[in-house]
Amino acid sequence: MILISSSQNPVVKGIKSLKSRKDREKKGLYYVEGLRIVEEALKENADIAELAVSEEFVAYHRDAGLLDKIEKHNIKTYIFTSKLFKEITDTETPQGILAIMKIRKHELKNELDKDGLYVIMDSIRDPGNMGTIIRTADAAGFSGVILSKGCVDVYNPKVLRSTMGSVFHMPVYQTADILETTKFLKSNGVSIYVSHLEGKVSIFEAEMISGAAIVIGSEAEGVCEELKAMADLLVKIPMPGKAESLNASIAAGIMMYEAVRQRL
Repeated sequence: MILISSSQNPVVKGIKSLKSRKDREKKGLYYVEGLRIVEEALKENADIAELAVSEEFVAYHRDAGLLDKIEKHNIKTYIFTSKLFKEITDTETPQGILAIMKIRKHELKNELDKDGLYVIMDSIRDPGNMGTIIRTADAAGFSGVILSKGCVDVYNPKVLRSTMGSVFHMPVYQTADILETTKFLKSNGVSIYVSHLEGKVSIFEAEMISGAAIVIGSEAEGVCEELKAMADLLVKIPMPGKAESLNASIAAGIMMYEAVRQRL
Protein backbone atom coordinates (compact mmCIF):
# COMPACT_ATOMS: atom_id res chain seq x y z
CA MET A 1 0.00 0.00 0.00
CA ILE A 2 1.20 3.49 -0.91
CA LEU A 3 0.76 6.35 1.57
CA ILE A 4 -0.56 9.64 0.17
CA SER A 5 -0.33 12.67 2.47
CA SER A 6 -0.21 15.69 0.13
CA SER A 7 -3.16 17.25 -1.68
CA GLN A 8 -0.73 18.12 -4.50
CA ASN A 9 -0.04 14.46 -5.24
CA PRO A 10 -1.03 13.55 -8.84
CA VAL A 11 -3.08 10.62 -7.51
CA VAL A 12 -5.28 13.04 -5.54
CA LYS A 13 -5.74 15.26 -8.58
CA GLY A 14 -6.50 12.23 -10.74
CA ILE A 15 -9.27 10.97 -8.46
CA LYS A 16 -10.78 14.44 -8.08
CA SER A 17 -10.87 14.80 -11.86
CA LEU A 18 -13.23 11.80 -12.06
CA LYS A 19 -15.99 13.94 -10.58
CA SER A 20 -16.24 15.44 -14.08
CA ARG A 21 -18.17 13.53 -16.76
CA LYS A 22 -15.80 14.84 -19.42
CA ASP A 23 -12.75 13.49 -17.59
CA ARG A 24 -14.46 10.16 -16.87
CA GLU A 25 -15.15 9.70 -20.57
CA LYS A 26 -11.67 10.85 -21.56
CA LYS A 27 -9.88 8.51 -19.14
CA GLY A 28 -12.33 5.62 -19.34
CA LEU A 29 -12.50 5.56 -15.54
CA TYR A 30 -14.99 6.27 -12.76
CA TYR A 31 -15.10 5.62 -9.05
CA VAL A 32 -17.47 4.07 -6.55
CA GLU A 33 -17.53 4.83 -2.84
CA GLY A 34 -18.45 2.79 0.22
CA LEU A 35 -17.73 -0.58 1.74
CA ARG A 36 -20.72 -2.48 0.36
CA ILE A 37 -20.33 -1.43 -3.28
CA VAL A 38 -16.55 -2.02 -3.24
CA GLU A 39 -17.09 -5.49 -1.77
CA GLU A 40 -19.62 -6.13 -4.55
CA ALA A 41 -17.07 -5.04 -7.15
CA LEU A 42 -14.50 -7.43 -5.67
CA LYS A 43 -17.02 -10.29 -5.54
CA GLU A 44 -18.04 -9.76 -9.18
CA ASN A 45 -14.43 -9.43 -10.37
CA ALA A 46 -15.33 -6.05 -11.83
CA ASP A 47 -12.62 -4.04 -13.55
CA ILE A 48 -11.01 -2.34 -10.54
CA ALA A 49 -8.01 -0.25 -11.57
CA GLU A 50 -6.98 1.04 -8.13
CA LEU A 51 -8.27 1.38 -4.58
CA ALA A 52 -8.08 4.26 -2.12
CA VAL A 53 -8.60 3.83 1.64
CA SER A 54 -8.24 6.09 4.65
CA GLU A 55 -5.85 5.40 7.54
CA GLU A 56 -8.88 5.16 9.80
CA PHE A 57 -10.44 2.53 7.54
CA VAL A 58 -7.26 0.44 7.55
CA ALA A 59 -7.02 0.57 11.34
CA TYR A 60 -10.66 -0.42 11.81
CA HIS A 61 -10.71 -3.23 9.22
CA ARG A 62 -7.24 -4.64 9.78
CA ASP A 63 -8.62 -7.89 11.21
CA ALA A 64 -11.82 -8.09 9.15
CA GLY A 65 -10.33 -9.97 6.17
CA LEU A 66 -11.14 -7.32 3.57
CA LEU A 67 -7.58 -6.03 3.33
CA ASP A 68 -6.34 -9.59 2.81
CA LYS A 69 -8.88 -10.00 0.02
CA ILE A 70 -7.64 -6.78 -1.61
CA GLU A 71 -4.05 -8.01 -1.44
CA LYS A 72 -5.02 -11.34 -3.02
CA HIS A 73 -6.53 -9.45 -5.96
CA ASN A 74 -3.18 -7.67 -6.34
CA ILE A 75 -4.87 -4.26 -6.73
CA LYS A 76 -2.73 -1.16 -6.30
CA THR A 77 -4.00 0.53 -3.12
CA TYR A 78 -3.37 4.03 -1.80
CA ILE A 79 -3.71 4.99 1.86
CA PHE A 80 -4.83 8.57 2.54
CA THR A 81 -4.90 10.51 5.76
CA SER A 82 -8.52 10.74 6.91
CA LYS A 83 -8.59 14.50 6.26
CA LEU A 84 -7.23 14.08 2.74
CA PHE A 85 -9.62 11.21 1.98
CA LYS A 86 -12.57 13.55 2.65
CA GLU A 87 -11.23 15.86 -0.06
CA ILE A 88 -11.45 13.23 -2.79
CA THR A 89 -14.89 11.83 -1.96
CA ASP A 90 -18.37 12.88 -3.04
CA THR A 91 -20.15 12.07 0.24
CA GLU A 92 -20.67 14.03 3.45
CA THR A 93 -19.65 11.14 5.70
CA PRO A 94 -17.28 8.91 3.69
CA GLN A 95 -16.77 5.30 4.77
CA GLY A 96 -13.07 5.46 3.99
CA ILE A 97 -12.89 3.32 0.87
CA LEU A 98 -13.37 3.92 -2.85
CA ALA A 99 -12.53 1.97 -5.98
CA ILE A 100 -11.40 3.47 -9.27
CA MET A 101 -13.07 1.41 -11.98
CA LYS A 102 -12.48 0.90 -15.69
CA ILE A 103 -15.53 1.73 -17.81
CA ARG A 104 -16.78 -1.45 -19.45
CA LYS A 105 -18.29 -0.90 -22.89
CA HIS A 106 -21.33 -2.95 -23.93
CA GLU A 107 -22.52 -3.24 -27.54
CA LEU A 108 -26.21 -4.14 -27.93
CA LYS A 109 -25.74 -5.41 -31.49
CA ASN A 110 -23.29 -8.02 -30.21
CA GLU A 111 -25.19 -8.95 -27.05
CA LEU A 112 -28.90 -8.73 -27.94
CA ASP A 113 -31.18 -11.34 -26.41
CA LYS A 114 -34.20 -11.39 -28.73
CA ASP A 115 -36.35 -12.96 -26.03
CA GLY A 116 -34.97 -10.72 -23.29
CA LEU A 117 -36.41 -7.78 -21.43
CA TYR A 118 -35.00 -4.26 -21.62
CA VAL A 119 -35.65 -0.84 -20.14
CA ILE A 120 -35.11 2.18 -22.39
CA MET A 121 -34.57 5.44 -20.49
CA ASP A 122 -35.31 8.54 -22.53
CA SER A 123 -33.77 11.68 -21.02
CA ILE A 124 -33.89 10.48 -17.41
CA ARG A 125 -31.87 13.21 -15.72
CA ASP A 126 -32.45 12.48 -12.05
CA PRO A 127 -29.53 10.38 -10.72
CA GLY A 128 -31.63 8.70 -8.03
CA ASN A 129 -34.28 7.63 -10.55
CA MET A 130 -31.71 6.20 -12.95
CA GLY A 131 -29.86 4.28 -10.24
CA THR A 132 -33.09 2.88 -8.82
CA ILE A 133 -34.28 1.75 -12.26
CA ILE A 134 -30.97 -0.04 -12.89
CA ARG A 135 -31.16 -1.72 -9.47
CA THR A 136 -34.78 -2.79 -10.09
CA ALA A 137 -33.95 -4.11 -13.57
CA ASP A 138 -31.18 -6.18 -12.00
CA ALA A 139 -33.53 -7.59 -9.36
CA ALA A 140 -36.18 -8.36 -12.00
CA GLY A 141 -33.73 -10.28 -14.18
CA PHE A 142 -33.79 -7.92 -17.16
CA SER A 143 -31.24 -8.31 -19.95
CA GLY A 144 -30.09 -4.70 -19.94
CA VAL A 145 -30.90 -1.01 -19.75
CA ILE A 146 -30.55 1.37 -22.68
CA LEU A 147 -29.82 5.07 -22.19
CA SER A 148 -30.57 7.87 -24.63
CA LYS A 149 -28.07 10.68 -25.16
CA GLY A 150 -30.09 13.04 -22.94
CA CYS A 151 -29.79 10.90 -19.81
CA VAL A 152 -27.67 11.71 -16.79
CA ASP A 153 -24.28 9.98 -16.89
CA VAL A 154 -24.57 6.45 -15.52
CA TYR A 155 -21.16 6.93 -13.86
CA ASN A 156 -22.34 9.96 -11.89
CA PRO A 157 -21.52 9.13 -8.22
CA LYS A 158 -25.16 9.64 -7.16
CA VAL A 159 -26.37 7.20 -9.83
CA LEU A 160 -23.79 4.64 -8.77
CA ARG A 161 -24.76 4.87 -5.10
CA SER A 162 -28.42 4.35 -6.03
CA THR A 163 -27.63 1.19 -7.99
CA MET A 164 -26.22 -0.42 -4.80
CA GLY A 165 -23.78 -2.44 -6.91
CA SER A 166 -26.24 -3.51 -9.62
CA VAL A 167 -24.15 -1.58 -12.15
CA PHE A 168 -21.70 -4.50 -11.98
CA HIS A 169 -24.38 -7.05 -12.96
CA MET A 170 -26.60 -5.15 -15.39
CA PRO A 171 -25.38 -4.34 -18.91
CA VAL A 172 -25.83 -0.63 -19.61
CA TYR A 173 -26.05 0.33 -23.28
CA GLN A 174 -25.39 3.99 -24.05
CA THR A 175 -26.51 5.11 -27.47
CA ALA A 176 -26.01 8.32 -29.41
CA ASP A 177 -29.12 7.58 -31.49
CA ILE A 178 -31.98 6.13 -29.48
CA LEU A 179 -34.24 5.96 -32.55
CA GLU A 180 -31.77 3.78 -34.47
CA THR A 181 -31.35 1.55 -31.42
CA THR A 182 -35.12 1.20 -31.11
CA LYS A 183 -35.38 0.32 -34.81
CA PHE A 184 -32.75 -2.35 -34.25
CA LEU A 185 -34.77 -3.84 -31.39
CA LYS A 186 -37.98 -3.83 -33.43
CA SER A 187 -36.26 -5.44 -36.43
CA ASN A 188 -35.26 -8.30 -34.13
CA GLY A 189 -38.79 -8.90 -32.87
CA VAL A 190 -38.54 -7.02 -29.57
CA SER A 191 -41.85 -5.28 -28.78
CA ILE A 192 -41.63 -1.61 -27.75
CA TYR A 193 -43.99 -0.50 -24.97
CA VAL A 194 -43.98 3.22 -24.22
CA SER A 195 -45.32 4.39 -20.88
CA HIS A 196 -47.50 7.37 -21.74
CA LEU A 197 -50.47 9.31 -20.36
CA GLU A 198 -52.19 8.81 -23.74
CA GLY A 199 -51.86 5.05 -23.40
CA LYS A 200 -55.12 3.17 -23.94
CA VAL A 201 -53.83 -0.28 -22.95
CA SER A 202 -53.05 -1.21 -19.36
CA ILE A 203 -49.53 -2.49 -18.78
CA PHE A 204 -51.22 -5.54 -17.26
CA GLU A 205 -52.58 -6.38 -20.74
CA ALA A 206 -49.28 -5.96 -22.61
CA GLU A 207 -47.67 -9.29 -23.60
CA MET A 208 -44.13 -9.58 -22.26
CA ILE A 209 -43.53 -13.31 -22.47
CA SER A 210 -41.49 -12.75 -25.62
CA GLY A 211 -38.85 -10.05 -26.11
CA ALA A 212 -39.95 -6.62 -24.93
CA ALA A 213 -38.56 -3.19 -24.11
CA ILE A 214 -40.25 -0.78 -21.71
CA VAL A 215 -39.67 2.91 -22.48
CA ILE A 216 -39.61 5.38 -19.59
CA GLY A 217 -39.38 9.14 -20.15
CA SER A 218 -38.48 11.96 -17.81
CA GLU A 219 -41.12 13.14 -15.37
CA ALA A 220 -40.92 16.67 -16.76
CA GLU A 221 -41.09 15.95 -20.50
CA GLY A 222 -42.09 12.33 -20.93
CA VAL A 223 -40.98 10.27 -23.92
CA CYS A 224 -39.99 12.22 -27.04
CA GLU A 225 -42.52 12.28 -29.89
CA GLU A 226 -40.27 10.36 -32.31
CA LEU A 227 -39.82 7.51 -29.86
CA LYS A 228 -43.49 7.55 -28.97
CA ALA A 229 -44.34 7.13 -32.66
CA MET A 230 -42.23 3.95 -32.81
CA ALA A 231 -44.14 2.21 -30.02
CA ASP A 232 -45.92 -1.05 -30.67
CA LEU A 233 -48.22 0.02 -27.84
CA LEU A 234 -48.67 3.09 -25.69
CA VAL A 235 -49.33 1.65 -22.26
CA LYS A 236 -50.53 3.10 -18.98
CA ILE A 237 -50.50 2.12 -15.34
CA PRO A 238 -54.01 2.23 -13.86
CA MET A 239 -54.25 5.01 -11.27
CA PRO A 240 -57.66 4.97 -9.57
CA GLY A 241 -56.54 7.67 -7.12
CA LYS A 242 -56.20 11.42 -7.68
CA ALA A 243 -52.49 11.64 -8.54
CA GLU A 244 -51.90 12.40 -12.21
CA SER A 245 -48.58 10.60 -12.55
CA LEU A 246 -46.01 8.40 -10.84
CA ASN A 247 -42.34 8.88 -10.11
CA ALA A 248 -40.34 7.53 -13.07
CA SER A 249 -38.55 4.84 -11.07
CA ILE A 250 -41.80 3.69 -9.42
CA ALA A 251 -43.53 3.47 -12.81
CA ALA A 252 -40.61 1.53 -14.24
CA GLY A 253 -40.65 -0.86 -11.28
CA ILE A 254 -44.37 -1.62 -11.68
CA MET A 255 -43.93 -2.31 -15.39
CA MET A 256 -40.85 -4.48 -14.89
CA TYR A 257 -42.52 -6.61 -12.28
CA GLU A 258 -45.56 -7.12 -14.48
CA ALA A 259 -43.10 -8.75 -16.92
CA VAL A 260 -41.74 -10.85 -14.04
CA ARG A 261 -45.29 -11.89 -13.08
CA GLN A 262 -46.09 -12.95 -16.64
CA ARG A 263 -42.89 -14.96 -17.01
CA LEU A 264 -43.26 -16.72 -13.67
